Amino acid sequence: MRDNFCGAHCARLCTTDGLAEVLAADRGLLHWRAMRSLGDPGLAEHAVQETLLRGWRSCRDFDARKGSVRTWLLAIERNVVVDIVRARAARPGDVGWDDINEVAGCGKPDFADGLVDGLLVDQLLARLSEPQRAAVVEVILRDRGYREVAAELGVPVGTVKTRVHYALRSLRQLPEVA
Repeated sequence: MRDNFCGAHCARLCTTDGLAEVLAADRGLLHWRAMRSLGDPGLAEHAVQETLLRGWRSCRDFDARKGSVRTWLLAIERNVVVDIVRARAARPGDVGWDDINEVAGCGKPDFADGLVDGLLVDQLLARLSEPQRAAVVEVILRDRGYREVAAELGVPVGTVKTRVHYALRSLRQLPEVA
């Protein structure tokens, strides 16, 4: 944990004690609301974890004048649930590895497959300019918000969006063998 990272405006999710307090007080409520919205225990747990992760990442952005940590986390969770619903709507045929195993009779990807995939991603990222690479790594690979990345990079939000857009467009245009 990154104790005392945030300073004065802090939700205390970046401290061990603060996170423990939130988990004790609000985890049940977060899970109940996610379960009610998503109807799936696995997705609900994923939503809670993603909510806490986003809260931890943006702990320093918390403003107690706008509400409590609970209210702030519930707002984050609402966005997480919307993201999950949109992602599932975009890919309604999502199946898990167990479903694929039944049909194909093959196992889960092994360590070597993951290593090869990681090397391929590194090679693709190396083809991008530094500003585009930084934007893609933060927004896509680290799943951070455009505003947060823009603030960190010291550029407008539109600039980050443009960098990500053109980077992904250029990567899509690469030959299949890349």
